[in-house]
Amino acid sequence: MSYKTALRGYTAKRLEEIDRADVLVGIPCYNNQETIAHVMQMVSHGLAKHYKDLRAVILVADGGSTDDSRETAKDWELKPWQEKLVSIYRGPAGKGSALRSIFEAALRLEVQACAVVDSDLRSITGDWIKYMLAPVLDKGYHFVAPVYQRHKYDGTITNNIVYNLTRALYGKRIRQPIGGDFAMSRDLARYYTAEEVWETEVARFGIDIWMTTEAITGGFKICQSHLGVKIHDAKDPGQHLGPMFRQVIWTLFTLMEQHESEWKDVRGSVSVPTFDHRMQSDPEPVKVNLDQLVAQFKLGFKQFGSLWKEVFCPDCFARIREISRLPKQRFYFPTEVWVQVLYELAATFHAWPANRMNLMDLVTPLYFGRVASFVIQTKDITSAEAEEVVEDQARRFEEAKGYLLQVWDRPPSAPAFKAGG
Repeated sequence: MSYKTALRGYTAKRLEEIDRADVLVGIPCYNNQETIAHVMQMVSHGLAKHYKDLRAVILVADGGSTDDSRETAKDWELKPWQEKLVSIYRGPAGKGSALRSIFEAALRLEVQACAVVDSDLRSITGDWIKYMLAPVLDKGYHFVAPVYQRHKYDGTITNNIVYNLTRALYGKRIRQPIGGDFAMSRDLARYYTAEEVWETEVARFGIDIWMTTEAITGGFKICQSHLGVKIHDAKDPGQHLGPMFRQVIWTLFTLMEQHESEWKDVRGSVSVPTFDHRMQSDPEPVKVNLDQLVAQFKLGFKQFGSLWKEVFCPDCFARIREISRLPKQRFYFPTEVWVQVLYELAATFHAWPANRMNLMDLVTPLYFGRVASFVIQTKDITSAEAEEVVEDQARRFEEAKGYLLQVWDRPPSAPAFKAGG
């Protein structure tokens, strides 16, 4: 079934009644009854504190929650001058359809700026609204990405994969390309809405990185804004993040193919303007089961080692084999090997037009191995000090981009890589 709009009839009618607004804040929601009221309260307070003279609308875009999320959202009282919509979006299940409905609402209301915040946030404050909207309203930026203070073991997919690849590919140092909380101009919302992505796997699996990538490659004016500590429903990498790893990396590689002409000639990277509002406080610790991570990597080598031998060059596979034989006490997955793994994996994805999600399943244990090594490497340092480890890793990805170009353009019929290209 094809969906020409993500807005249901009653939502479209309500938007028509509201007619126009200055700002819209969207909250994608699915089974978040424990946190949705707090998020709405902070959004409402922030709009009242910083933008009382602007007409504001809050839209909860729900994915058909089976708990009381919608009822809780409907019952929450906003300020009298603020408008609220609680709607079940139309379209394929997932955050992509929720965001599509928010962008469409922004266009119908002809807002100056639109912000989106996650519905599971426990650390959101009213000031977040200003930190996200002000660069659009006052400075003319089109896209505002978040920067958080996070525990060193929160965001392992961002720290070990997404930040590195986004920076090395497109040359922009956007620290949280899949942050979940962001703001945009009406022009960018229009650009997003017009794209033929909303009924694809990219919208289902990786809408956040798609948005960041499209803002970069579309030539929009981008900045970052510090939001302080992010406290949300953090997950143990070994127990919960395998599916997310597969979805995010599949999306990253798909976007690499779509934007090949935009990233191939990029060398190095530049920082983007960053608005600093940091209030120093310690993020909540994230528990990691190190034994499980190492065990999953070692089991992966036993199960898939013969297939990894076909995917990676002889030198890279030999390094992976050496790592698999290390005891937990001396476990170490070097950064240079991780760079080689991801770049060769991207090239293999490029060369394999079919069974790509199977390829992602095959290599998930490698992610567990890299995270285990990061945990061991940073166990005795603070989260702020661990940030230097992340930055060093990102520089290594940049420096090795020539290797990516070598392996990316290898003949599709080549059975495996040769060491050194």
